[in-house]
Amino acid sequence: MKIGLLPLENITVFAPLAGITNLPLRLMAKAEGCGLVCSEMISAKGLIHNHEKTKALLASHPDEKPLSVQIFGAEPLVMAEAAKIVEASGADILDINFGCSVKKVIKTGSGVALMKEPLLAGEMLKAVRKAIRIPLTIKIRSGWDPSGDQALVIAKIAEEAGVDAITVHPRSAKQGFSGHSDWTLIKRIRDLIKIPVIGNGDILSAQDALAMMEETGCHAVMVGRAAFGNPWIFSEIIALMEGRENPAVGIQKRFDTMTHYLEASIQHLGEKQACYLMRSRLGWFAKGLPHSAKFREASKAIGSRTLGLQLIDEYRAMVEIENQGV
Repeated sequence: MKIGLLPLENITVFAPLAGITNLPLRLMAKAEGCGLVCSEMISAKGLIHNHEKTKALLASHPDEKPLSVQIFGAEPLVMAEAAKIVEASGADILDINFGCSVKKVIKTGSGVALMKEPLLAGEMLKAVRKAIRIPLTIKIRSGWDPSGDQALVIAKIAEEAGVDAITVHPRSAKQGFSGHSDWTLIKRIRDLIKIPVIGNGDILSAQDALAMMEETGCHAVMVGRAAFGNPWIFSEIIALMEGRENPAVGIQKRFDTMTHYLEASIQHLGEKQACYLMRSRLGWFAKGLPHSAKFREASKAIGSRTLGLQLIDEYRAMVEIENQGV
């Protein structure tokens, strides 16, 4: 699989998720073999105005290469300037968000709002394409209604503007993340355009990823929420695609990953901010384990590295005792 001239090791992609896919989580996905990781959604205006917190979202590490950085905005010149900043930061791919349905983003004319403005969308994509040399991609929804007609229009405009690949999340703007995604739309876009199509939506397991590729003919699969606390989904998908056995994730690895996530987050964000995030995120890794509700509740009190490590160790011991008694 190639995006533009950039080859990917495999067909798995970790979705860009605002407030979620920071550097520690992307590195975790990459360690499990993910072919392409994506940054959090970044404001184009924030970049060109040199906002400190916005530019911090460009932080990267060689081990996560190749990296796709996603920006959002609606003004062609602003987007083009922001794209230059992203390219200069060392990103391998620039992605433009056409799918965010959060009200504050829509109000600016960005995200999924662009799918109602095909002329503006085309103008913007041409301006960005002219501004950078790295591959350019976009991530779209089905549009503002379930028909998918707007997605077909935008996909064709994107191809003609020089976009190198399109990710399709076939839910409407009104759906958000609710209901079910319509995989038939991925196939319709795959049949319409010649550039690579990446399928996204309702991939909860390796089997789902294989089913999507078989049903739609998409070139790659993008996993989002299913990777929260389960970065192993990428190695599972790759193994299934290659017809290999993939060993089940043991308790030891699960807890070692939890500890590593805490430590890496502290190194990246600082102890105070990282521990605040861990209050809601460490519980991801407890899904399916005994006494997970108790651990999630205890995690809400994490205020220091020491307490975080203590809670993980105590929970590990509790689970090991439970398993020995089975």
